[in-house]
Amino acid sequence: MNIYDIDALKKTALVKGVEIKLVSGDKLTMVFYRIAPEAIIPEHSHPHEQIGTVIKGSLELQIDDEKRVVYEGSVYIVPSNVTHSGKCLESETQLIETFSPPRDDLIEKIRQA
Repeated sequence: MNIYDIDALKKTALVKGVEIKLVSGDKLTMVFYRIAPEAIIPEHSHPHEQIGTVIKGSLELQIDDEKRVVYEGSVYIVPSNVTHSGKCLESETQLIETFSPPRDDLIEKIRQA
């Protein structure tokens, strides 16, 4: 049985103001985010399907051509290969996102941290 303490997971900076921790299985990756006020997750896309939820704070989220603010309790889906980005608003934001298949690029980034 694999059980993890989120506080004990290794962390790294994804981009300035964005810290991640993760757990990965054979078919998916779960990423825990802490995003500083005004930090930006640059526009990008990847082949992974992504589902996220806001645990604390708020985020201006752009998925393809649609821009919306998501708040605590919001859940969103980013389909494979769709361009998306985010901007933290006034206070620190915490997200949990899952990706399928696993995000080997993020797993490697954590290993190198």
